[in-house]
Amino acid sequence: MEKISLTAQVRDKVGKGAARGLRRDAQVPAVLYSHGKSTPIVMVNKDVSKVLNAEGGAHALINLKLEGGKGAGVKLALIKDYQVDPISSRLIHLDLMEVAMNQKVKLQVAVHISGNSIGVKEGGIFQYGQRNLDIECLPAHIPDFIDVNIEHLKVNESLHVRDIKAPEGVKILTDLDATVATIQPPISEAKLEEMLTATPAVAAEGAEPELVKKTKKEEEAAAAAGAEAKGKEGAKEGAKEGAKEAAPKKEAAPKK
Repeated sequence: MEKISLTAQVRDKVGKGAARGLRRDAQVPAVLYSHGKSTPIVMVNKDVSKVLNAEGGAHALINLKLEGGKGAGVKLALIKDYQVDPISSRLIHLDLMEVAMNQKVKLQVAVHISGNSIGVKEGGIFQYGQRNLDIECLPAHIPDFIDVNIEHLKVNESLHVRDIKAPEGVKILTDLDATVATIQPPISEAKLEEMLTATPAVAAEGAEPELVKKTKKEEEAAAAAGAEAKGKEGAKEGAKEGAKEAAPKKEAAPKK
């Protein structure tokens, strides 16, 4: 993999206020992680954005020339993570990880689909599965992406991670049973027309909302519960009447 040279300066000031000031000056606050330590640095936003926008740039090996501070020197690093403003799409933060050429690293790379499948030619619909794969390899073997050819896929067939041949020196860590691509059967014109023309039922003004229809078993259970409730109620009423009949009647006191 080609190495890209970038320059960074160690920064003393940290915090939100300092970071906002750097961004106003067209710079991006960043952190370099190395062997459990972290070094706050600052880089030129335009230079870093150019790398990220290039093919495979997010996994580029970077010869980082670090200026100022105790950690000055040339470091070999990978981009670990970055943050982009959701409104302006401007890069606002960057994390770098120092690596060694003789030590394996774990990272994600994109999946590139190539070829026009048999199933698609027959009217099938291509559906993406995994768009990225977790891999492990030496820095020199990091691929820009992993190519997956789907020419042989027919309708109702899928391609899984286990079907992918990893590039030399690369170990795929993603679950082997995970689906990468699927060819779904085509939708008939009648079904498509039905889906496009179907409109939700509108209840009449002032009408009560329709209840969910009960199954036969639910109706029988409800009827049995109702009958049991009525039986209990009838038994209570009968008991009350019986109690009234059984109660001794008070006789009027004899007149003197």
